Amino acid sequence: MNLYLNDLGLLCALGNTKTEVLARLRSGDRSGLVESNEFGATQWLGQIVAELPEIPAKDSIYNCRNNRLLLAALSQIQPTVTKMIKQFGADRIGIVLGTSTSGVHNTELALDHLAKNGALPEQFDYKQQQMGAGADFLADFVGAQGPAYTISTACSSSGKAFASARRLIRLGLCDAVIVGGADSLCGLTTNGFASLDSISTGLCKPFGQHRDGINVGEAVSLFVLSTEPGPVTLQGIGATSDAHHFSAPDPEATQVIRAMQLALEDAGKSPADIDYLNLHGTATVLNDAMESKAVNQLFGTTLAASSSKGMTGHTLGAAAALELGFCWLLLTNDDEQGVLIPNINDDDTDTTLAELALIETGMRLGRKINTCQSNSFAFGGSNLSIVVARA
Repeated sequence: MNLYLNDLGLLCALGNTKTEVLARLRSGDRSGLVESNEFGATQWLGQIVAELPEIPAKDSIYNCRNNRLLLAALSQIQPTVTKMIKQFGADRIGIVLGTSTSGVHNTELALDHLAKNGALPEQFDYKQQQMGAGADFLADFVGAQGPAYTISTACSSSGKAFASARRLIRLGLCDAVIVGGADSLCGLTTNGFASLDSISTGLCKPFGQHRDGINVGEAVSLFVLSTEPGPVTLQGIGATSDAHHFSAPDPEATQVIRAMQLALEDAGKSPADIDYLNLHGTATVLNDAMESKAVNQLFGTTLAASSSKGMTGHTLGAAAALELGFCWLLLTNDDEQGVLIPNINDDDTDTTLAELALIETGMRLGRKINTCQSNSFAFGGSNLSIVVARA
């Protein structure tokens, strides 16, 4: 059974439309990362700058930035969603999302209000921060009546959503699934990563000699997955767990390598079939060392690879879907020379790392990009790799 990624809607620090995001990705633009003290200590954040749609009054219990981001991304794919509902019926449309924060910032604001005023704000509802609220909200908004749920496995959340969405279709429970993820900025994550000494003192430097941590970002990325022919095929998914440490990756990278291998096997591909690899590339000392070792061992030193987080920040639970979205943009573009996404870090590459063919701004494949792979790894050793191809 062939499964297709029929459409994509996304917003991130690089922009609010597919055209804008692709152009800024290829140019190596990191102006979307801005210095901010909104959540406490000053740090660089990947913020979305957009006039977001309002949550309808009937869905006011869902009114938070995370769900407004979902609504903004949905608006970009609404015609495709409407077509699928009309074609298959509302009961055959599912929704699977990934997130790690949902609307936690609304709770932060509500608790601050409580401390100052002795009561929670009248408009506050716990549903605004509930992990499953995004899927519930989208299902209500579009009228989808199939399975609707959210997965939260930290930074692999929205990648795991694709595995679940595919399973719903393969089991015959759905004909189409709205799948992706969203995470909005909040104090819980920005201060939490700061407490782990994982925040960069400046702009993050994926695979850079002087890398010292992440820039936290926010993003939303929604796809329509179905059996209806579309521009991109979902070909392979590999998931493993190394259970090495709560927050540190296994330096041997055994299960990360296995996740990439499983994705290739599932897709019926060999390492030589991949044109571009989107690296997890968080810009932390340990992650980049582990991932470069894994990629070097499996793919060698010639595969074009980059971390896009130097331009978006690490968008946590939305990262897997966002970066798969970047691959979708490459695969749906008719560029005959295959302009690639550069690895931006404003630093010298760390030569102590296992060698990778990191992309520089303006580099080209020399032909159309036909097959991409994307990695996402999470706290607790939750590893995921996905292969997608031009249909």
